[in-house]
Amino acid sequence: MKRLVIASLFVASVGSLTALAEEMTGYISDSHCGAKHHEVSDGNTKCVNTCLKNADAVLVVGDKVMKLDADSSAKAKAFAGQNVKITGSMADGVVKIDTIAKAE
Repeated sequence: MKRLVIASLFVASVGSLTALAEEMTGYISDSHCGAKHHEVSDGNTKCVNTCLKNADAVLVVGDKVMKLDADSSAKAKAFAGQNVKITGSMADGVVKIDTIAKAE
């Protein structure tokens, strides 16, 4: 009986963690320029790529700049200067990306 209760609690906790995943659409910029770059253009993309050599990637949603964890920053760099749709979670103001794709 104890095993059944423990297994049920485990399944419920995993299910609640999955429910915390959210979908966000934003722009991949760098931590140096932040929301200064928030739309796709050749000039913005060039600047973001240059700054990413010495800065972390961030997600800009509206005028809000969201930090990414180290793994997520590495994933996001491939989408520098682009609008993206991500699924992930946020803890302590830091976004963890599960999936990332170019937004339509």
